[in-house]
Amino acid sequence: MNKVYADAVAALAGLLDDGITIMAGGFGLCGIPETLIAAIQDSGVRGLTVISNNAGVEGFGLGKLLATRQIRRMVASFTGENRLFQELVQSGEIDCEFAPQGTLAERIRAGGAGIPAFYTPTGVGTPVGVGKEVRIFDGREYILETALTADLAIVKAWRGDRAGNLAYRKTARNFNPLMAMAARVTVAEVEILEEPGAIDPDHIHTPGIFVQRIIRGEGYEKRIEKRTTRPRA
Repeated sequence: MNKVYADAVAALAGLLDDGITIMAGGFGLCGIPETLIAAIQDSGVRGLTVISNNAGVEGFGLGKLLATRQIRRMVASFTGENRLFQELVQSGEIDCEFAPQGTLAERIRAGGAGIPAFYTPTGVGTPVGVGKEVRIFDGREYILETALTADLAIVKAWRGDRAGNLAYRKTARNFNPLMAMAARVTVAEVEILEEPGAIDPDHIHTPGIFVQRIIRGEGYEKRIEKRTTRPRA
């Protein structure tokens, strides 16, 4: 089955609508679906709920959708490098649900696995646990966290084939594979597009059954969130 589309606009056709929930893969600015984010910005769709580890930076990554006020709500674990996002939250323009990073990852994994909720000790006794069910197991308190799913997942992989099988490199493997499993439709962009069978089955991280559409991206910037350097000795 050939799941390849000509470009991001074609791959997202019929999937975007105001108010939908989107999972956006990546870790910081590593492994983010740059091409698909740009296409979503150009589409003009608004009122989005976005689930992502981070909020990008000003003018790049999800920061593009924040600048155009297309995001109405975010579920994230780290947003410290985006001043605009902080301003939008403080002004009430954006709702944000913060989640500990491991909890966020597990909520997404649970959504993909069909598990509606789970208990975790993370967040007990903090604002994260306010209003959530608490149970005691072996003398320790745990809070109930619910799974996360989405209408659309946009992910970025290093290699992929026409059947949608994906392989990620290094840090890009943190959230992309989980999100690819947890959405009604997954659209992937890859740096290298292969024919089926070219990727060793042992090297496939996301089986093609979880991917409905795929494109080959070009011209990736691959920015670093914050670069700190000092002169060589």
